[in-house]
Amino acid sequence: MGALADTQKYEEPKKKHPPGLYLLFFTEMWERFSYYGMRAILVLYLTASLVSGGLGFEESVAVSIYGTFTMLVYFTPIIGGYLSDQFLGRRLAITIGGIAMALGNFALFALHSKMGLYIGLALLIIGNGFFKPNISTLVGELYEENDKRRDAAFTIFYMGINIGAFFAPLVVGYLAEDFFKTTVNGVVQYGFKYGFLAASIGMVIGQLIFNLFGNRYLGEIGKKPVGKQTNTVSQSKAPLTKKEKQRTAVILILASFVVFFWAGFEQAGSSLTLYTDKFVDKSIGGWTIPTSWFQSLNPLFIVILAPILSALWIKLSNTERGDLSIPTKMALGMILLGLGFLVLVPAVMHTGSNEDQVVEKAHVMFIVLTYFMHTLGELCLSPVGLSMVSKLAPVRLASLLMGAWLAGTGVANKLAGVLAAYTVSLGYLQIFSLIGAVTIGLGLILLLISKKLVKMME
Repeated sequence: MGALADTQKYEEPKKKHPPGLYLLFFTEMWERFSYYGMRAILVLYLTASLVSGGLGFEESVAVSIYGTFTMLVYFTPIIGGYLSDQFLGRRLAITIGGIAMALGNFALFALHSKMGLYIGLALLIIGNGFFKPNISTLVGELYEENDKRRDAAFTIFYMGINIGAFFAPLVVGYLAEDFFKTTVNGVVQYGFKYGFLAASIGMVIGQLIFNLFGNRYLGEIGKKPVGKQTNTVSQSKAPLTKKEKQRTAVILILASFVVFFWAGFEQAGSSLTLYTDKFVDKSIGGWTIPTSWFQSLNPLFIVILAPILSALWIKLSNTERGDLSIPTKMALGMILLGLGFLVLVPAVMHTGSNEDQVVEKAHVMFIVLTYFMHTLGELCLSPVGLSMVSKLAPVRLASLLMGAWLAGTGVANKLAGVLAAYTVSLGYLQIFSLIGAVTIGLGLILLLISKKLVKMME
């Protein structure tokens, strides 16, 4: 009994997650609060007139700026990850990134000008490059390679992302579109700058938590650059085997499909925001829902749907046929995204694309259902995609292929901006119908070739 009791004492702590996980959880939660809060009001800020507290950009220019910004947000982590691996260490890189992003949002608050915009966005892009590739890596470093708690830890960490992403548009959007909104001589003036200030404060809170408690709960983890230690002779220059070439080909094929998924999905921050703002009836009684609040639907649906889909995949895996293959899940994700856009087609046919000619606005449930379908699609495609790259990539190409996967998302964000810009000249009906038809078509093609891809993956 004594030996058993000693064993239980020894094993009990292993069941709990290290406190460092919760430190990283809150750090990431505040960073996502900062990013998604800023993103929720960015296009609204760009398109509002100068007298209303915006910058007065044409819609096509605004969504193009948004697309370029979100594209670069996905490219800079490649550079930031390299610098942290070789020179800085993860902890210092996260701090540099956090400070840069806090300053970026503060510049958007303090400098109400186009120059202030470009300074602010540049700091946000640079800061994200240092922060994004390192925070999730630290989560993995808290656990040994075969620790069974690792998957659960990333689930907890992912909840931090979505809690921050859920509350950010509600708080920042309320400040910008409601709390600080005033009317002077019949002109509505929005408090966008106070929304950016809230995003900046959120980032500062996250960094204070990270740096005040880092040594206590993380110890020496992430302090030293690890890249130089791993650049050894073990990175063989032998040619890839036939199977490695096939698996690499699968990653690149799926990446080419995924570009079109994210190009549609990222309309959330541009064309879908503008359509919601101008053509959707957001009034409840005498109160109008802030447009930016609709950006909270995606993380809310993720929190609700993720456990359900996870349970579904487990249930399928226990059946005779087994779980759906990765290409099949990703194909379903693309089809669901396309259906989400087709949901909006009757709404756009009702409202048209000219704000001055709207007789009756669309019911709010159209846009809610669209975000619901898009979130289902994301959950079918995004988590399995990252897992697939980490499993299939040859060891010597793992970082390169993960970088290529993320870079594909960056290209998709720029393509999203280009598509959104065409809503001005072609109209919402044509663009939403086009995105819906193309993504459903590509999803069906991916379903047709899924068996071939699965054979190449094995």
